Amino acid sequence: MANPTPTRGPRSLWRTKSVESSIADSNIAENGLKRTLGTWDLTLMGVAVAVGAGIFSVGANAAANYAGPAVTLSFILAALTCGLAIMCYAEFASTIPVAGSAYTFTYATMGEFLAWIIGWDLILEMFTASAVLAKYWGVYLASAFETFGIGIPATFMLGGIEVSWPAFLIVAVFTALLVAGTQLTARVGAVFTIIKVAIVLFVIVVGFFFVRAANYTPFVPAAEPSANGAGASDTWSQSMFSFMTGAAPAQYGVFGLLAAASLVFFAFIGFDVVATSAEEVKNPQKTLPRGIFLGLAVVTVLYVLVSIVLTGMVSYRDLAGEEDPSLATAFRLVGADWAAGVISVGALAGLTTVIMVLLLGLSRIVFSMSRDGLLPRWLAKTSPTRKTPVRIQVIAGTVVAFVAAFTDVGVLEEMINIGTLSAFVLVSIGVIVLRRKRPDLPRAFRVPLSPVLPILSAALCVWLMLNLTTLTWARFAAWLVLGVIVYFAYGRRHSRVGRGEDASADAGVETSAASGVERP
Repeated sequence: MANPTPTRGPRSLWRTKSVESSIADSNIAENGLKRTLGTWDLTLMGVAVAVGAGIFSVGANAAANYAGPAVTLSFILAALTCGLAIMCYAEFASTIPVAGSAYTFTYATMGEFLAWIIGWDLILEMFTASAVLAKYWGVYLASAFETFGIGIPATFMLGGIEVSWPAFLIVAVFTALLVAGTQLTARVGAVFTIIKVAIVLFVIVVGFFFVRAANYTPFVPAAEPSANGAGASDTWSQSMFSFMTGAAPAQYGVFGLLAAASLVFFAFIGFDVVATSAEEVKNPQKTLPRGIFLGLAVVTVLYVLVSIVLTGMVSYRDLAGEEDPSLATAFRLVGADWAAGVISVGALAGLTTVIMVLLLGLSRIVFSMSRDGLLPRWLAKTSPTRKTPVRIQVIAGTVVAFVAAFTDVGVLEEMINIGTLSAFVLVSIGVIVLRRKRPDLPRAFRVPLSPVLPILSAALCVWLMLNLTTLTWARFAAWLVLGVIVYFAYGRRHSRVGRGEDASADAGVETSAASGVERP
């Protein structure tokens, strides 16, 4: 077995966990997960988490208020950025096929403190996304009820507090499914994914009959002052880039196209979640890259087709004149009101699978951090029969369900983007670092043109982060401060690496870094 790079001193903030120790952890019976997922499962998981209600709304908003018909290019740019980052994830996941995604990869390359920060960010991303989308699921359920003439309210009052019972219900159902087993959840998710993709294709085909070539002109509208920004004085709602440079917020033009890319990037969030399931994948060296890239390809094609149909059906100016424009708005403007019902069902099915995969990712991140001692280790126990982290899944599901049902989490929507992008940046840099530190490790997939593409990936992600609002950055900074406090108050003192506990010695086996399979 190749000798791992020695970690820094046990008191160092930059102490690393060797690849061998990470893989050996997955072989410890009471802390390991069961490998049951194949390429098709991962592909559907990627489509499931990416194709949500956003496909019916975020593109319309981006076209109306930022890019016009050029929103198609915004989707392609966002897909390119996501694709570059996903290549870095694929190299890591095929080299270190264990749970934890960006957290585990950062621990092996840049040290415990940065690993904690990125794990803390991922918890923010997946917890916030789960709660926000569960809340929206209730809104779309109410919309679907109205469309079909069913008068069931989606909320009720409890002690002066408005409670969203659908948000609580959907989280509770998928928490129970995830406790029962990852493969069972994947099969249920596959059914919903096939339904929503069929609805999206139906909407695309029907929409093409309403397309008029004149609506694509001008393809990139001339830049103009933002209609919804008060200029540089509107400190909290302007982008960080505008705040730093003093540029007044603007719509359309090249910078509008780039700002739209930051907005629609939300629609690609989730492929990093697929990487968190690496420890539950059969033959991860080949299966993970194939599943992730195939899922990204399917999602990109769907998004581009929807954006082409959307901007061809109606003028972006007409969309801009509507409050909360969506794909349903476009159909209404061309007189096809019946499509609203189809779209509401598609959005409902879309959100269902997104919530499922996010709950899976949230539990796997917390599981990995607990297994390393940075969070309480008793959380990392897995069920002896189902091999799922039951304790974490139930606790996480309960907290998400109550937050989604009893609070207004919609105001934190952009926190999802900044948490994901920060993870993408560190993973992109980590690929370069691990190649230099551990050139001996077998890599079933390698990012081509390294270090050029990983550096480009990190740069694009930083640019997209700078296009998020200053309020989002302020909230993000507050979350990081809280994370640093938790790390020094608990994680640093209980870290297994800091205590000198060797996972590979505990497991009593030699481990292949390429396969994660025990060898006598």
